[in-house]
Amino acid sequence: MNPRVILICGKICSGKSHLAREMAEKEKAVILSVDEITTLYGPDLGDRHDIVTRRVQEYLCRKAREILACGVPVILDWGFWNQGMRAFARQALAGLPLEWHYLDISDGLWQSRIEKRNAHPGPADYTVDAGLKQKCLDLFEAPSPGEIDVWHTVG
Repeated sequence: MNPRVILICGKICSGKSHLAREMAEKEKAVILSVDEITTLYGPDLGDRHDIVTRRVQEYLCRKAREILACGVPVILDWGFWNQGMRAFARQALAGLPLEWHYLDISDGLWQSRIEKRNAHPGPADYTVDAGLKQKCLDLFEAPSPGEIDVWHTVG
């Protein structure tokens, strides 16, 4: 076991949660997912969504530190859509061993995965409507190769 924080970066529906589950089983790691917590609030967070999400992220960073101190790897399944989100994580987790993964997905495969998810959502999934898809496109900044330890090409 290699205790570290594994951070998974990628768009909605790129396969982050699937990769997190595979890695958790292999690494005997704990997954910390913002979506699992925010979906407990229901679909109506409205304009509070970003504030609640940031508070959950801050809380999960503290939990990641506690879990890692016990010698257990941690996987953060958040998305880390842009430079600001990645910088927040690096600062909140400063001093810990970090391993960044990026899921690079083609636009065509991404769209088909959105459609599949919307047709058959899982327990922590939410519908990716046109507004959420556009928000992702507006906010998303692909990481540079220098930011990422493991680059996964999806599809």
